[in-house]
Amino acid sequence: MRVQFVIDNILPIFIALSSGAMLLWSLFGGRVRGIKEVDCVAALQLINHKNALVLDVREQNEYNAGHILNSTVIPLAKLDERFGELEKFKEQPVLIVCNTGNRSSTACVVLGKHGFAQAYNLAGGIAAWQKANLPLVK
Repeated sequence: MRVQFVIDNILPIFIALSSGAMLLWSLFGGRVRGIKEVDCVAALQLINHKNALVLDVREQNEYNAGHILNSTVIPLAKLDERFGELEKFKEQPVLIVCNTGNRSSTACVVLGKHGFAQAYNLAGGIAAWQKANLPLVK
C-alpha cells in the first residue's frame, strides 16, 4: 500500500524533496563554500573601523549608476585578469558588493582561493544598501 502511494506520487514527492534541498542550500550553501556574509551595519563597521577595501564587481554602467563611496570597480568577468590590482589588500578586510549579493559571493570564493582570508560578501548587495537608506555616489 505505501509503495503504491510512493509510485503514484513520485513527481510531487521529488518536487518537495528538491525544493527542500534548494532551500537548505540557499541558507547554508555560502557557509559550505566559505563565504562570509555581512549585513549593512557590519559592512559599515568594516569600512569605518577596519579600513576595508570596498570591491564592486558589477559592470561599469551599473557602478556608474550608483556605488559606495571610495569603492573600486572590477567587474566579476575581469577579476582574474585584474587580480594583481588587489594583491596589496590581501591582509586587510575586503567588502565585496554587487546588485543582490550573487556575483559578489562568487568573487568571495575567488578571493578566498587566492588567500584573502578577510573577504566579506554584502548580503543583499547594493539593493540592501539602498533599502537601509545608505548613500550611493554617482
